[in-house]
This record gives sequence, C-alpha cells and structure tokens, in this order.
Amino acid sequence: MTTTEIDESLNVFGEPLQSCSEEPMTGFFRDGCCNTNSQDIGSHTVCVEVSREFLEYSRFQGNDLSTPRPEFGFPGLEAGDRWCLCAARWLEAHRRGMAPKVFLNRTHIKALATVPMKLLREYALDLN
Repeated sequence: MTTTEIDESLNVFGEPLQSCSEEPMTGFFRDGCCNTNSQDIGSHTVCVEVSREFLEYSRFQGNDLSTPRPEFGFPGLEAGDRWCLCAARWLEAHRRGMAPKVFLNRTHIKALATVPMKLLREYALDLN
C-alpha cells in the first residue's frame, strides 16, 4: 500500500462510509469522510457532533478546535458542527464525561480498534 491510499471506506456496521461533513470540510484527508490509512496516526475516524462543552474541554486539553486558523484553511468549529475526531480523544473525553454524540453510519470501522461499539452506541445520534 502506498502512503496516499485510503483504507477501505466502511463504517462501524461494515457498510459504505457516509460523509461526515463538507461544511466545515473534515477528515484526515479533508474529503468530508472519516477515512484513514497508516499515515493517520491519530485515527480521525469518529464522526461527532461537537457541543460547546466538548469544544471547551478540547481547548483545555491543548487542541483548540473553535478558533479559526485561516492559514490552514480551518474555519473553527461551532456547537452543532460535525467533525472527524481522533478515536483516542473521543474515548478520553468519554472517560471525563465530555464525549460528544456520534454518527455511527459516518464513523469509520477502524474506530472500533480504540472505542468499543457498545460505547459508541450509547452516544449514537443515528440509531432508530
């Protein structure tokens, strides 16, 4: 596999991965999906809907997602935005009671290597 190839785009159900967000554009590859490959050290695989509380938590953890960074083409996130979050950061936020809600159909299957499906289901916004 070359470093530019993307791992198979499957969600946590083994079905085709749906887009997480194109406004703002998200994903490790900035393709709107939580796609990943071996270069994605942080495993940006969990599609979340960020909350004000989570954005504050993330900022205090050293990852300010709310401040625009135009030099990187990053508009800054607001509560209600969808974003491909690192699986380990989501799990850390869960352990501290700050995890945002998730979209399972938009979360890459590789997230399951870090976050148990049972936990993701507890936070799912797209289960009937």
